[in-house]
Amino acid sequence: MWLQILSYLCLLVFVAGLSWRVIRYSSLPVHLRWELYPVAHEKSRPYGGSYLEDIDWWHRPIRTDPLGEFTVFMGEILFFKEYFKSKRGFWYFVYPFHIGLFLILAWVVLLLIGAFIQIGGAEISATSTNIWIAIVYYLTLIAGVAAFVTGIFGNIGLLIKRLTDNDMKNYTDPIDYFNLACILAIFSLGFLTWIVEDPAFNMARRYISSMIQFKSSQLGILGTAFVLLSLLFLAYMPFTRMMHYVAKYFTYHKVRWDDRPNFRGSELEGKIRKMLSWRGTWAAHHIKPGMTWEQQVKDSGTSEEKK
Repeated sequence: MWLQILSYLCLLVFVAGLSWRVIRYSSLPVHLRWELYPVAHEKSRPYGGSYLEDIDWWHRPIRTDPLGEFTVFMGEILFFKEYFKSKRGFWYFVYPFHIGLFLILAWVVLLLIGAFIQIGGAEISATSTNIWIAIVYYLTLIAGVAAFVTGIFGNIGLLIKRLTDNDMKNYTDPIDYFNLACILAIFSLGFLTWIVEDPAFNMARRYISSMIQFKSSQLGILGTAFVLLSLLFLAYMPFTRMMHYVAKYFTYHKVRWDDRPNFRGSELEGKIRKMLSWRGTWAAHHIKPGMTWEQQVKDSGTSEEKK
């Protein structure tokens, strides 16, 4: 039962850490816009441009296309298109690595569905006469094995690229190697558990059932090691740079695509005015510590006029 208790604790830490990240990102100050076009929510501007090119745009309603944003964003999440365009050699490994992570999530969801079916009294097996139960069985098997194989391939490739690519070595820290090594160990333990101890994922399904029912369930040595390492890594993840998958949403929607006009009296103007009242805590040739940012700008303009 100790593994189930640890599971609850690690999941609680993960949810708390994830919530903290989302709240922190969403409450950050107004970003510095990139002003890169075309913006995904602009209608009928596939080759660039924006509503700012229209005559008297401030007198017209600003129309956006949420479906366009969703399509571009999901294309990046599912296919990593920008990696494919800008760094093809890296994409060959980063894509299967992330597909492995997505499939792990799908595998857990399928195990959860199977666990509820078992709790209801049915048995999950390849020979089940119920077509839906058989589908759940085979999908669970395919998702799990595919996750481990693609994850191992992508992970090894990323480690080799970071160790051998001169450009990547310059901004790869020891913690990045540690994180990749941990994920590789998780994928490898999952693959070995499937081969040696749990070829139909029945033990994994019973473990999920025990989590739901607050009961004890036995795993093999490899299965216990796999679950233990996965849980500890899950609790550790929200406090690392691997939470970039949360930051990506804010980067796209609040940095790359946020082209809201700053009208007088708007919410955006209020945020900017508040930021201008903040005082600088660092100094440079053009920055004086202790002054507000509004004073910094005025002081800079006065200095230029004197010159």
